[in-house]
Amino acid sequence: MTTLAAAAKPITSYRKYWASRFGNAPFLPMSRAEMDELGWDSCDIILISGDCYIDHPSFGMALVGRLLEAQGFRVGIIAQPDWQSAEPFRALGKPNLFFGVTAGNMDSMINRYTADRRPRSDDAYTPNAEPNKRPDRAVTVYAQRCREAYPGVGVMIGSIEASLRRIAHFDYWSDKVRQSVLITSKADILLYGNAERALVEIAHRAAKGEKLSEIRDVRGTAFVVQQGWRPDEEWQEMDSSVVDLPGHVDPHLNPYQEIPEQAAEATKGSDPTAPQVIRIESREERLAKRRAERAKTVIRIPAYEAVAHDPVLYAHASRTLHLESNPGNARALVQLHGSRDVWLNPPPIPLTTEEMDFVYGLPYARNPHPSYGDAHIPAWEMIKYSVNIMRGCFGGCTFCSITEHEGRIIQSRSEESILHEIEEIRDKTPGFTGHISDLGGPTANMYRLSCKDPNIERSCRKLSCVFPDICENLNTDHSHLIQLYRKARALPGVKKINIQSGLRYDLAVRSPEYIKELVQHHVGGYLKIAPEHTEDGPLSKMMKPGMGAYDKFKELFERFSRQAGKEQYLIPYFIAAHPGTSDEDMMNLALWLKKNNFRLDQVQTFTPTPMAMATTMWHTRRNPLKRLSRSSEKVDVVRDGYRRKLHKAFLRYHHPDNWQIIHDALINMGRSDLIGHSKHCLIPPTPPGDKSAAVRHRLGAPVARQNSGKPGQPRTGQGKATATPGKSFGGRPQATGRPGAKPGSKPASQAAGNNRSKHKR
Repeated sequence: MTTLAAAAKPITSYRKYWASRFGNAPFLPMSRAEMDELGWDSCDIILISGDCYIDHPSFGMALVGRLLEAQGFRVGIIAQPDWQSAEPFRALGKPNLFFGVTAGNMDSMINRYTADRRPRSDDAYTPNAEPNKRPDRAVTVYAQRCREAYPGVGVMIGSIEASLRRIAHFDYWSDKVRQSVLITSKADILLYGNAERALVEIAHRAAKGEKLSEIRDVRGTAFVVQQGWRPDEEWQEMDSSVVDLPGHVDPHLNPYQEIPEQAAEATKGSDPTAPQVIRIESREERLAKRRAERAKTVIRIPAYEAVAHDPVLYAHASRTLHLESNPGNARALVQLHGSRDVWLNPPPIPLTTEEMDFVYGLPYARNPHPSYGDAHIPAWEMIKYSVNIMRGCFGGCTFCSITEHEGRIIQSRSEESILHEIEEIRDKTPGFTGHISDLGGPTANMYRLSCKDPNIERSCRKLSCVFPDICENLNTDHSHLIQLYRKARALPGVKKINIQSGLRYDLAVRSPEYIKELVQHHVGGYLKIAPEHTEDGPLSKMMKPGMGAYDKFKELFERFSRQAGKEQYLIPYFIAAHPGTSDEDMMNLALWLKKNNFRLDQVQTFTPTPMAMATTMWHTRRNPLKRLSRSSEKVDVVRDGYRRKLHKAFLRYHHPDNWQIIHDALINMGRSDLIGHSKHCLIPPTPPGDKSAAVRHRLGAPVARQNSGKPGQPRTGQGKATATPGKSFGGRPQATGRPGAKPGSKPASQAAGNNRSKHKR
């Protein structure tokens, strides 16, 4: 990362735009009246967002807006506009430079719909959680309305929604492969990933008169060009089938080859009678030559028309994109849509610690815009006392969008920056009582973890640093994080700091001292972790560790809790119906839950999100984690309604409503031995009371089936279920979400929160 960042222009090094003379706005304006108060006659850049405006660095619109303001630009915001006409998009007048369009912190389809494709009844990013304040596929709709409002003005799209739809992608909600969002939105340019570096460069170039539609050389951008376009004549095109090879793409030098043999290779085909000048290139020269060749190479992945109808080609395109995701060695990609190419430049170079500090140290008001009054905004309530300490995730979980969006390289802030933000919360945020709710990020314990050798990191093509095992080149030292925790809780006015971000426990067990620090000072009774499953089949498709690491972490967690004299519990999260999960896998997971006396209150069912590797499995029934062919590994996916209900029911085996479907499934699976009152049994032999007939009718499950569902029939759906505290079969008091809980105690759902966090900005 150090080598990469050294080659990039710092985002703090640009000369400020002339409008910097207006200074910083208390809040970025959302109306003409606010612009008048600031003395502005126009905005240079107008941001359109599907979220309400909260001036806090955890919200992408505020972070981007304040970053542009720091470059000297006048930035206005139109938040959650009525998209039925173009008039609301004229609220701040015509921008001098361009519109910046974002769906918000979440993909609009995931924000609006459950995995059962049912509309959600609330929106955490809207005042008073009011639903239906953004359209489906918001980036496309907003961009089109910007074009209608002011034809000829440049339109830039970004955010996680645009980022994950930058090439042809499977769209779960319409159940088909859709074109790149660049095609549907008709935007001039798309910024993907962490876009600060690209955004600042493009804004300054636009201010000098360049059109967005003419900027073609910025990393982390995508755009539409005519088929066959090249930046210059030195570029060469490579077919993606060349990339999809096991191991290294570039040929290795033969270590056993003698120098004379190397010379012979270098002169092969020349006139043997002519005098030869033999020069042996150094390793550094050879590497430099290869980098130069890669920098001028574009890889053509199968066209939209091909991947839309051929699952193997779709899986191949997905695998190629993920193999070309390391900023240190990724090449440009191009994909044909009709007669036009969607061109993707290599990923953005990650920010340095100094640049991260700059971005998070901007003058945020740290509150919702005053126009919302006292409205309740759930997303704000969740994070207003939390601090983001890093970005990125090298876990590579196939179902998660973080890696595809933020990348695998960890970008960390300095201790000084983080501690300063805690003081800002203490001094500026109303209602602060001394409790910091989180010091985290995509993963709680990846702060300042990286590859031991920048050169190895730059050339690596692995999809995960921790699967199937933790890479020997990965630094797993948690001492920096331990030191940060200690300094943070020593600040005046800070009484308690909890850690609520998801913990990577296979990394944590490498540092028992970290677990001790965490357990004794930063767990508020519950700690959420995500094994996701117990069985090797689905875990291998998730790229998650086996349960051995969980068991070791649990042992250390309980030991250090006892030493501290605290009664604390682990709250595990599991996914139902993930690709590669059989009915038997879910049955075994249910048996594990029963053995460990877990009663889950929340159930997470796999949701296919654009560009995720697991979505590729779900759509194609192929495994893109391995080299692909038409005879390659097939993946069992769960699509039909009966299996979907069954997998979800297994996760909540204890609930009376699920007795009938589990009972019938166990009989069909030949596991009637699990029906009874014995300790090893999963469910009792008789239904709970007289409710069974009505419940069974509602579920639509047959009395007996020869098969519980055809292999390879994918399922849909995500749901949350809340158990009645203190009751299970027979009315006996039981734990609700944690082992050893007393009757009537706090359900785990109240501690764990809403599990939409896998899909972040």
